Amino acid sequence: MTTTRKWKLLFSLQLAMALTLSACGAGASSKGSAGSAEGDAAAVTEDASASLAAALPDEPYEAVENNLYPAPEGAYVGDVMPFMTKDGELELYYLYDTSHNGQGYHPIYKYSTKTLYGYEDHGMVLSYGDASEPDPALGTGSVMQDRNGIYHLFYTGHNDTGNDGMGKECVMQATSTDRENWVKDGKALFFAPEGYNKDDFRDPEVFWVEQEQCYWLLIAANDEAHELGGVVLKYTSTDLTNWQFVGPIFAPLNEYMCECPDLFQIGDYWYLTYSWDCVTYYAMSDSIYGPFVPPRDNILDGKGLTEGAGFIFYAGKTAVKDGHTYLCAWIGQPGLSSDSGIYQWAGNVMVHELVQHEDGTLGVKAPEAYDDYFVVDKPVEAAGVKGDVKVKGNEITLASDPSTFALADMGTRPATMTLECDVTMEEDACVGFAFGGSESDQTWTALCLDARKDQLHFEGYDLTQLRDMEPGAITRFDFNKSSTHHVKLVCENDIVVLYIDDLKALGSRISHSTNGAHIGVFADGSNATFSNIRMTVPK
Repeated sequence: MTTTRKWKLLFSLQLAMALTLSACGAGASSKGSAGSAEGDAAAVTEDASASLAAALPDEPYEAVENNLYPAPEGAYVGDVMPFMTKDGELELYYLYDTSHNGQGYHPIYKYSTKTLYGYEDHGMVLSYGDASEPDPALGTGSVMQDRNGIYHLFYTGHNDTGNDGMGKECVMQATSTDRENWVKDGKALFFAPEGYNKDDFRDPEVFWVEQEQCYWLLIAANDEAHELGGVVLKYTSTDLTNWQFVGPIFAPLNEYMCECPDLFQIGDYWYLTYSWDCVTYYAMSDSIYGPFVPPRDNILDGKGLTEGAGFIFYAGKTAVKDGHTYLCAWIGQPGLSSDSGIYQWAGNVMVHELVQHEDGTLGVKAPEAYDDYFVVDKPVEAAGVKGDVKVKGNEITLASDPSTFALADMGTRPATMTLECDVTMEEDACVGFAFGGSESDQTWTALCLDARKDQLHFEGYDLTQLRDMEPGAITRFDFNKSSTHHVKLVCENDIVVLYIDDLKALGSRISHSTNGAHIGVFADGSNATFSNIRMTVPK
């Protein structure tokens, strides 16, 4: 993705946020409550009934270094380009983004990790060019090793002057022998072919195809000649310098672009991931040649409720480590209002582990490697705050009548932790996890498993407003398959990721869960049991 695209989206986020705040203000007013002057979606009603003090005492809280979800100091992680070394180290090359980009922007920086829970910052590995070159801005690409052992970093060159009519975007490359010192070719390999938008042509993904004894290059483009919209184009080469245009291998017919395409195999299936409108999607086939067909639900993480607003998990690309396939992307930086579900372009690294189901469709779960990081069990304590709450060991049972909710407090949320449990819920119930209730802030905000809507969703509103407000971040989930679901939360500072049944994730930024806030469980107008609860923290 280029910065031109980013700033267009930032404008749409600002507009969406303004509309959301306006709508929220109207909704709150109709219920006799008001939001904060700062427009924080988590700041809620002045009605005394909304303040529910925690049942357990506050504990000390201190933010931690981002070991799971890194970001550079004073800057943000844009699109990532994963590369797996022969010794099992995952390198994540990424577009370095700041809030004060100048004439040149988005140099490529690099992280590396052997564990997925501690990243080494290598700093900048590739700088942008000057205004007379094709790449005063860098866009996404890929890193690979050729048959002779030379490393290649293919990337997007972006120049708003249009490169003398050739187009704003082109494919470029740099080479290296050690992956630390890269030398640019300095010239464009090629621009968009005839019939495709000259200014939207980006994100080359390059790999070797054994059965054809050649390299493939996939790239995001927009088909103007045939009005197909966003497509993934294919090129081939035997020398990584001279490329032959083949044509589109995928056209979903409902996106303007298919950014950051990635093609990979698990078992008997081939998968194509692509991104647009703040969402990472996937399609699948039984052949590398396609056709690639999106399954009925082809979103693995969340999306903003407002179209084009909320980078929850974007630009996902894969890497295989120790037999596990990881989808590497980023969660956007906080938006114009905290806890809104509307996140701006670029933020922190986020990695999910892919799960292949019997029918070939994909799911996600927390990386198994995290189990080597969260090794200390935190004793489970719980006490009722509101409604009918029963606590027995590591099991909490909640019951509430249709007009209200039940809430149990499990104490101050550690800055980094996991919480794993089984959730048994009634048909058409809305249950989940709540954050807040500390002495300094007695409101509680909700992360929901909502069988009424068949959604996982998050909203920065108080539990008392749960039925009156629309969520900011959602993902579809079919609750009809079972009444009991296995859930795992992974938390690090304000980032909270909910995984359920090895099927879906919902990434969120919940500032209301930090600074000493408590974590709890709730059931809204229904009954639910949270059993086999286990909390873990790092050693």
